[in-house]
Amino acid sequence: MTGPHHHAYIWLGSGDVLVKPGDAHRRPSHPEFRSAQVMPLECADWLLKPAARIEATFDEPKEGADWFVGQLAQYADLFKGLHVPEPSYEETVRALAAGEDRVGGWWVSGGRFLSLNLIACSPHRVRPEYACPRRR
Repeated sequence: MTGPHHHAYIWLGSGDVLVKPGDAHRRPSHPEFRSAQVMPLECADWLLKPAARIEATFDEPKEGADWFVGQLAQYADLFKGLHVPEPSYEETVRALAAGEDRVGGWWVSGGRFLSLNLIACSPHRVRPEYACPRRR
């Protein structure tokens, strides 16, 4: 892969799946990890999931921040009656420019959990040994 960039991942699902029982299926050592649709326990482990799980790839921090804030707006109906998160666009740009991940997770209506993730790649700061999945 060329230069630093971020891969975008989304997971929206039943909170029950997060603890199916326990969280072993959310760890890379578990045989179901790659096929499990649920988000991994460690953010960097998204990079170990099949590349088809990548929603988008961003080379520019502002594009990634636009996506992150835009996704929250797209899912706003799920927050009916709940606190709607308002992530800082500027803080998101700063984090991405520094090669950090930008991750958010919220309980939403219907006992579901929404996870939005921008995961740094080439290399990842915490897991530099992880190969970057192929971009779409």
